Amino acid sequence: MPHEAISVFDMFKIGVGPSSSHTLGPWRAAQLFTRKLSGLHLLQSVVQLKVLLYGSLAKTGKGHGTDIAVQLGLCGEDPETCVVDEIQSKILAISGGLKIKLQHTVEIQFDPAADIVFLVNESLPFHPNALSFLVTLANGEQFSETYYSVGGGFVKQEGEDSGVQSFVQLSFPINTASDLLHWCRKTGLSIPEVVAENENAWRPEGETKMGLMRIFSVMRDCVYSGCHSTGVLPGGLNVKRRAAALNKKLTGESVYHHYGEWKKVIRAGGNDFKYTLDWVSCFALAVNEQNASFGRVVTAPTNGAAGVIPAVLMYYIIFCDGDSDDRISAFLLTASEIGSIFKKGATISAAMGGCQAEIGVSSAMAAGALTEAMGGTQRQVLMAAEIAMEHHLGLTCDPIAGLVQVPCIERNTMGAIKAITASQLALQSTPDFAKVSLDAVVKTMWDTAIDMNHKYKETSEGGLAVNIPLGLKEC
Repeated sequence: MPHEAISVFDMFKIGVGPSSSHTLGPWRAAQLFTRKLSGLHLLQSVVQLKVLLYGSLAKTGKGHGTDIAVQLGLCGEDPETCVVDEIQSKILAISGGLKIKLQHTVEIQFDPAADIVFLVNESLPFHPNALSFLVTLANGEQFSETYYSVGGGFVKQEGEDSGVQSFVQLSFPINTASDLLHWCRKTGLSIPEVVAENENAWRPEGETKMGLMRIFSVMRDCVYSGCHSTGVLPGGLNVKRRAAALNKKLTGESVYHHYGEWKKVIRAGGNDFKYTLDWVSCFALAVNEQNASFGRVVTAPTNGAAGVIPAVLMYYIIFCDGDSDDRISAFLLTASEIGSIFKKGATISAAMGGCQAEIGVSSAMAAGALTEAMGGTQRQVLMAAEIAMEHHLGLTCDPIAGLVQVPCIERNTMGAIKAITASQLALQSTPDFAKVSLDAVVKTMWDTAIDMNHKYKETSEGGLAVNIPLGLKEC
């Protein structure tokens, strides 16, 4: 059976908030388009450019920073390495000067207010997150390309062969949870060991280990920064940051100067249930407050759900003796494989499946990873992932004012706590008696996504987005 090869670094991408599908994806699409122009020797001939946003990108794009992301991508900025503190000044320079410099080299007239068009009443059939780039060349000819941001920062060009990435031949092809369990049984390897072997198809083992620790370092820095940043989130909802205040309340008068000392302070507070619960919530809030502020985060598997896995991983590191590179790497490898199973069998795009596709998937990933880390069997790992998703089925995506703030930020705390609970249930259970398999819940999630009313799929046209009288129009 053909398989789709998805790497751990496809599931975990370093980027800028607030949305992997509405920010990171369009950013990457803009980069791809300008590279295409350059490769065809057309970049120097561009005299005019328009960007058309369709469907969900049009309806919630401003709240998700889609317009900002597109401009940065066209300029040649990279979401993994750009200086996030300079984003606002770069965007203001474009709108103020009415000019944009494509790939830092070709300057053309460009008015973001007129040349980025939000087509809120138009959608393209392949995916709700679609955008087209249209350029006029110096000789009067026109050139255009259409891209789809399909969730988690993954981008497909219209007409692209969807099977291209499957040409990577893995040692252990996996499409389903049953496939994963089969290889574990056949080889005697653990889940992270199977995934690590597959990663060797892309790069040497040492590079994978370094990459995993880089992913963790971005997660760690995001948590720490978010726990020490105050103020009001951008976007007009006037949502106040809460992680820093909660961090201060929990650490009291303790003095620390960096992450290592902070970690010791947290550990010194004990492991009382309420104390631990508060910290898990604090970790998740911190990440998603950073995400909402155009901070650097890791898609896990998306930006909107970026706080769940770091929160559960920090819980494991601080409260469960998981503070070693090997244990952290195994956690991330396990989580990524569970996420890829959901991507292959369902979706990780809220515009396709509602928030079950984001918070639900991230909670399942974290639950499975924590279970493996705590010594669970392979079947208990899959059981934990199933439990976590089963209790997120049908979760809608209804962001107020199109911002990744309400209910998104708090929802990450819920996803993290559910992941820990699901893990504990699985560790205390015998999978032989489970009535629902992970593969069954993946299929059910996709069936639910298909049946879900479109207004609950990241459009801000239903749910909280229309029932909270904040005096704001849709962004």
